[in-house]
Parts: sequence; structure tokens; C-alpha cells
Amino acid sequence: MSATKGLLSALLLAALSASAAAETTPEPVAVLQGLDKITARVSKFEAPVGAPVQFGTLAIRVRDCEKSSPEDTPESAAFLEIDESRQSNVRTRVFSGWMFASSPALSALEHPVYDVILLDCKAASGSPRTASGNPAGNDARQESASPSKR
Repeated sequence: MSATKGLLSALLLAALSASAAAETTPEPVAVLQGLDKITARVSKFEAPVGAPVQFGTLAIRVRDCEKSSPEDTPESAAFLEIDESRQSNVRTRVFSGWMFASSPALSALEHPVYDVILLDCKAASGSPRTASGNPAGNDARQESASPSKR
């Protein structure tokens, strides 16, 4: 009887670890939403991986955008670097890290004027669905997940 329980426990553990290590697909475009808290203007915009986009005084660069496979729980995650341009053309980094579409408050931009959240990762408009994105994002993900690097 105990051998059966041991086998059942091992199978359950293997199934849980396989689902926890679900694969994601890199996508070339992040869909973001920005809020200007002064004017109450909400803007939805796309940010290609590797190219900076401007939102107010913020320069947003997406380093990696990953989407879970269709058979898994829907999730999109992007590694963003957000800089603010000051009056003297000096850029100050105000955010660098992973944002998650399903949990925007988990890793949020803390700024007095702007809110930026990730809505989705998607393929570029008019292009076939292929795995693209920035391979350097994989390094960023591994570094941020490793507690010894903090």
C-alpha cells in the first residue's frame, strides 16, 4: 500500500512540475496602456521589442515580451525599461523589470504623473505568427528570477 502511495505521490509531483515549467512564446510587440493622471487621458499603444516608444515624458523600451501557449492559463509578461526625460534632456530610469498582464500591481511603475501597464504580447500586424523577440530577454528573465543576483 505504501509503495502505491509513493508512486502516486511521484506521479503527482511530476505532473505539477511539468505544468509549472510551461513554455512561453516570444512575441515581437507589446500592447501597453498608459494613463496620464493629470489629464485623465488613457492611451493604448504598441511597443515593438527593442524600439523605444514615447508616452508623455516617458521613453519605454520593451526588451522581451512573452506569451503563454494557448492551452495554458492566459498570461503575457514583458521586460520593460522606462526612462523619464527631464527638462535638461537628462534621462532618469524610473522602472526596469517584468510586468504581467494578469497582475498589473505585482510589478508596477510608481510615478506621480503616469501609469503604464501591459495588456498583451502579440505578433506584428500583418506578419505570420512566428516566434521572435529578443534572445537577451531570456538572460534578463533568468537574472531577475535568481535570488542570488539580487
